Amino acid sequence: MRFKWSVRRYGALTKAPLQLFLIRCFCVPWECPWAYASGLLELQWMGICDSTMGLRNTLIVMALLLSVSTVPFSGAASLKSHAFFNETGELPCHFPNTQNLSLDELVIFWQDQNKLVLYELFKGQEKPNNVHPKYIGRTSFDQDSWTLRLHNVQIKDTGSYQCFIHHRRSQGLVSIHQMSSDLIVLANFSQPEIRLIANQTEKSNIINLTCSSTQGYPEPQKMYVRLNTKNSTSNYDAVMKKSQNNITELYNVSISVSFPIPPETNVTIFCVLQLEPTEIILSPPYNIDAKSPVPSPPVPDHILWIAALLVVFIVCGTVFVILRKRKTKQPGPSNECEIIKVEGKESEQTEKRVELQKPGRSDEVHCDVNISKTTSDNKSATDF
Repeated sequence: MRFKWSVRRYGALTKAPLQLFLIRCFCVPWECPWAYASGLLELQWMGICDSTMGLRNTLIVMALLLSVSTVPFSGAASLKSHAFFNETGELPCHFPNTQNLSLDELVIFWQDQNKLVLYELFKGQEKPNNVHPKYIGRTSFDQDSWTLRLHNVQIKDTGSYQCFIHHRRSQGLVSIHQMSSDLIVLANFSQPEIRLIANQTEKSNIINLTCSSTQGYPEPQKMYVRLNTKNSTSNYDAVMKKSQNNITELYNVSISVSFPIPPETNVTIFCVLQLEPTEIILSPPYNIDAKSPVPSPPVPDHILWIAALLVVFIVCGTVFVILRKRKTKQPGPSNECEIIKVEGKESEQTEKRVELQKPGRSDEVHCDVNISKTTSDNKSATDF
């Protein structure tokens, strides 16, 4: 347990003060390779060696060796590698092995940016007891490519990792290779999805929709809606709402947009999720067909009958008024009959007067007088 504690305290020991050089040092057993992690000193060079000393003195020696180099990775090139969420990431070591050394002659281990051990291979044997609990069962070593594979990668695994290779020699462990690599963990966002909130109204032609995408990392740059017609393309931006899961650290994003659409042409709508300046994800197309001209509603039959009767009534009324006006201007046959009747009555009265004056005349004379009288009256009426 005390040795295990010493491994986990490796990061703290690298910051030990220079005064630790004054502490009495002893030789470190081969089973404690961490004392040689810096690879800058060898115990035999100190001129002090006592193999009978215990683990306590070993820790003191570790502090001495690690204190001489607080920046062990200065000058080392860092290689970037990418891995996807819940998949496998690779941490390369790129050891050339020009001397064709076997694993039995080497001590190999990886540690993260917090000095936590991911994997240790000591003389060809794995040492899981020295591995931090969060990495146990998640690593595998590829001897052909000198690469450590980290399985079931999480967003929290993003960071810097270091690989160390030491050669076991007669004088001790000598650092022969070290390398840094940066692991970048990504998570693919789901394909954006368009959901219609309310259909456009017939008067305004305004459409309201939401666009959403889930389970991605890192945070996208923006999200917008693209409207394509036959002759144009328009983009509609909106404030992107985002939420992050506290455990997985994955993002969910969405926007809500309202915009007009032309009713006279076909429209295709896309939701665009922009991850990088040149990397986007498109939603499936949402198509809206052009509106057909709205036909005028048919006129009910009873309205047609009413209109026809009104037309007939108006025509008849007009004809009646015209005829009435003509009758008032020119006397018709009825007026002539009345005049004749009046004249007949006047002639009868004249006859009676003549009979009173000449009682001895015959009916024939009376008829002649009547006829002559009527004729004279007609002439007088004409002259008038």
